[in-house]
Amino acid sequence: MNIEVAEERDGDALVLLPVGRLDSANARAFESIVMERVDGGEQRLIVDFSRLGFISSSGMRVLLMAAKKLHAGQGKLVLCAMPDHIHEVFRISGFDQIIPIRDTRESALGEV
Repeated sequence: MNIEVAEERDGDALVLLPVGRLDSANARAFESIVMERVDGGEQRLIVDFSRLGFISSSGMRVLLMAAKKLHAGQGKLVLCAMPDHIHEVFRISGFDQIIPIRDTRESALGEV
């Protein structure tokens, strides 16, 4: 199953905006999109959660893989505009200690 992911350029950062649900049914499709951008040379990546209502551990795994790959190549991944219920999952799992999470896209841009 595919996932809709809008893409926007903000300066030299690429902003990905997944829409709806990111779960085991579409995590591979999301992984393909993200890794294609990273492998294509993107160094500054922001994932904006403002259009995402749910993320499973499968989706979180994709973000962790991308963050590790970007970090190894001196790049950076920052997450932003996360609904409270999703932010809580990231906090409880400790992912917020691994991948920076900012309230707004503007603050995420200052981080990447």
